[in-house]
Amino acid sequence: MAQADLEQLRRWRLVLGRESQQAFDSMGGSPLSSSDAEMDQALGAIYDDIGDPGEGASASSARSAGLGGSAPRLAKWLGDIRTYFPEDVVSVIQSDAIERKGLTQLLFEPETLKSVQANVQLVGTLMALRGRIPERTKETARMVVSAVVEEVKKKLEQQIRQAVLGALNRKEHSPLPSATAIDWKWTIGRNLKNFHPAIGTIIPERVWFYSRSQRSNAWTVIVDMDQSGSMADSVVYGAICGSIFASLPALDTHVVAFDTEVVDLTETCGNDPVDMIFGVQLGGGTDINKSVAYCEQFIKDPKKTLLILITDLYEGGNASQLVRRMGEMTAAGVKAICLLALSDAGAPMYDEGLARKLSALGIPCFACSPARLPDLIEAALRGSDLKPFATAPKK
Repeated sequence: MAQADLEQLRRWRLVLGRESQQAFDSMGGSPLSSSDAEMDQALGAIYDDIGDPGEGASASSARSAGLGGSAPRLAKWLGDIRTYFPEDVVSVIQSDAIERKGLTQLLFEPETLKSVQANVQLVGTLMALRGRIPERTKETARMVVSAVVEEVKKKLEQQIRQAVLGALNRKEHSPLPSATAIDWKWTIGRNLKNFHPAIGTIIPERVWFYSRSQRSNAWTVIVDMDQSGSMADSVVYGAICGSIFASLPALDTHVVAFDTEVVDLTETCGNDPVDMIFGVQLGGGTDINKSVAYCEQFIKDPKKTLLILITDLYEGGNASQLVRRMGEMTAAGVKAICLLALSDAGAPMYDEGLARKLSALGIPCFACSPARLPDLIEAALRGSDLKPFATAPKK
């Protein structure tokens, strides 16, 4: 058998698990190497259909004897998956370990929690388990959440700042040069007369820059987040973005979380976003209408107000009143956006009927990745048409 065929058999054997070994032997597949066997065992601990791996599973019945009752075995398993798989795959396997096997030991022991690959999904799980995390682990959990928050802020903060300030000051020019503040459209238009045919480019006599003066509370931005369990990733990103908005003097920022009750997180959003994240309680029902009614008090100048509603639109409250309320707000000039998800996970399940009703009011409803958020915010503050964001392919 050709080497390429043997490699294919090896890969399929690792995918299908120990129970397929006999079939692969009959096709001439070679035994797994020692490293393959370790990889096979690490995968089998989570993906073999043998029930809870901590409940007496024998070595003969699966690729792994299980992880549930042994911290050393759990630590070895974490080391194995990080050895054999890249970071993005490790994150998926860890999430499956928690969801499929209930391995909350990953999160309840400080030593093992330190070894887990930290990401937004892990933060969402910690939020959901907040009331069950032992005291000895809480400080480690906070450190993990803080590390993820800092990483996300590092990626988004500068882009959001530039987007907001560029949009709010787009008509004002400054004599102070800044490469990130060049008004390209105005500069090119005013220098077209200086086109040099020999080199095929414009030689500008002058470059115009956007003003970066920060007018206080030029716009009101309201982030209204659904804290039901399915929205965990979106709440994490929403809280971080809310803290970035709050750091900009040009914006009067309010952050609200809701299920059947409404929690105002505005006081914490300007400080440490980790505090805001731990102020969220995932789970429970959903009353979107109640939360939007609460947010109405923050609208001082409708034409200078942006409402970012983050929810999958499964309304447990008064849906018809919600549609009427949102219609009145947009008619008054409020720029409203409904993000069915603010995450990299793509579009979730959502109430298509309610989404269509809001879209008919001119409120775009779509899933948005965090990377696209700065462009979305800039377009909203400029008063641009947001429909392209709802129809554009997800990146």
